[in-house]
Amino acid sequence: MSAGRGRVLMRVLAHLVRQEAALATTPAPGAADGANARAARRARNVRRALESLGPFYVKVGQMLATRPDIVTPEMIGEFEKLQDEASPAPFSDFEPVLRQDLGAGWTGQFRDFDTQHPLGTASLAQVYRAELPGGRPVAVKIQRPGVRETVRADMKLMGSLSRFASRRAWRFSEVIDVEAMLNVVFDAMRPELDFVSEARNMTEAAKAAEDFDYVQVPEVVEATGRVLVQDLAAGMPIREADRDQFDAEERKAIGQDLLAFMYRGYFVDRIFHADPHPGNIFVAPGHPATLIDWGMVGRIDRPMSTSILLLLLNLAMNDGAGTARAWIDMGSATSWANTPAFAGDMASLVPQIATASLEELNFGVTLTAVLQHSTRRGIRTSPMVSILGKSFANIEGSIRHLCPELSLIDVFSEELVGIVTDLVKESLSPQQAVRTALEVITAGTAAPQQLRGITKDLSNRDLTMRMNLNGSRSARRSTSLRKGAADVSFALATAMLWNHYTKDR
Repeated sequence: MSAGRGRVLMRVLAHLVRQEAALATTPAPGAADGANARAARRARNVRRALESLGPFYVKVGQMLATRPDIVTPEMIGEFEKLQDEASPAPFSDFEPVLRQDLGAGWTGQFRDFDTQHPLGTASLAQVYRAELPGGRPVAVKIQRPGVRETVRADMKLMGSLSRFASRRAWRFSEVIDVEAMLNVVFDAMRPELDFVSEARNMTEAAKAAEDFDYVQVPEVVEATGRVLVQDLAAGMPIREADRDQFDAEERKAIGQDLLAFMYRGYFVDRIFHADPHPGNIFVAPGHPATLIDWGMVGRIDRPMSTSILLLLLNLAMNDGAGTARAWIDMGSATSWANTPAFAGDMASLVPQIATASLEELNFGVTLTAVLQHSTRRGIRTSPMVSILGKSFANIEGSIRHLCPELSLIDVFSEELVGIVTDLVKESLSPQQAVRTALEVITAGTAAPQQLRGITKDLSNRDLTMRMNLNGSRSARRSTSLRKGAADVSFALATAMLWNHYTKDR
């Protein structure tokens, strides 16, 4: 299968080369206009090529739309148009999947099943409207036969190509880890290939949505590896909604709850919808917004989540220097990094976005503008930033259709107290206190051995010290020491408070 997909990829690449050759010989009216026209046509050709290759390449292209440090502005404009759409296939292609996954008597599980008019078509699956025996309307998502093997072959092929390229472009790889970036896409997409995993994501998200009045996630009725039966979302995709059918208060409430729900996913639950584009959010007057398609999700660890939170807090506070520090903490400085210049970049950029509304600001792309500056200055950023930027850009683009006057920074500031409260509760948990105490014990055990090593080096006159003249490494080490001391003090205080609390109980 990999060899077959390799041949398909080579055919598409060969077609792109022929198109590029034709572009080079196309006469243009003027030098500047001709260059711009060729760049636009080149970007359009690449976008169409990605769409022809299927879902995996579409997802990679969508993520590249948030990477102005890698692709041109023309490419970004085209990649933002990427949609995972496909021509409807006849129901006869999907019926064998239903029979294999639900059993030969699958028709008895439904009172009605519209096989003629699919609700949605994509390269991974097709969705149909149906009714359960009791009259409950549902959506039935059926995976296209053979698509799982195709996507896995694409992942394997692209993984091999990224490793090959990384070994030969070491300076580029030092600041942009393409293999790690692709692995983030792999991890996020895998549930799309297994609907049981997607159903698990939906159940988890539905529980988180219970805290919001204007957000909901469809309930899962049944799930197999290739068939997912879920509640039918009310209304229409948010991009098709008529604002005039909603009063201003309802529009604002939906927008605020959608943002707040996503913020909670980023910073508290640490699992978030990675593809909340306008086609995946359904709205109707008098109903909560419904988030569908939980196949592609992002999962981040606690340090990364905290770093992103600190980054947004610095943006909200119009602090360019703090934004620069938070961004560097999410990644690392290369050997040729210019961190003072990056701090200067942020001092100029951050004031432009601190108070903008959705009408004035594309926050996800602004986030990746920070990425563009950091890459240029030699700062390596976590590969998770790409998928976070994609999620940010998608959710703000979706809400812009319904409530463009909403300020993301204002909503973030309003939600910050609740987010921090949840994080404090997490830090006060007995598990966290025990973990930190164990880290202190481990550090204390290692300290005498390190001290003996230093003493031995001194006695042999063999002690060397490394210094970074721009101060970034020593500053980070000093910051880490201060943070470590604060963590120890906080952990000990937490342990004592917990002990006191449990005794009183």
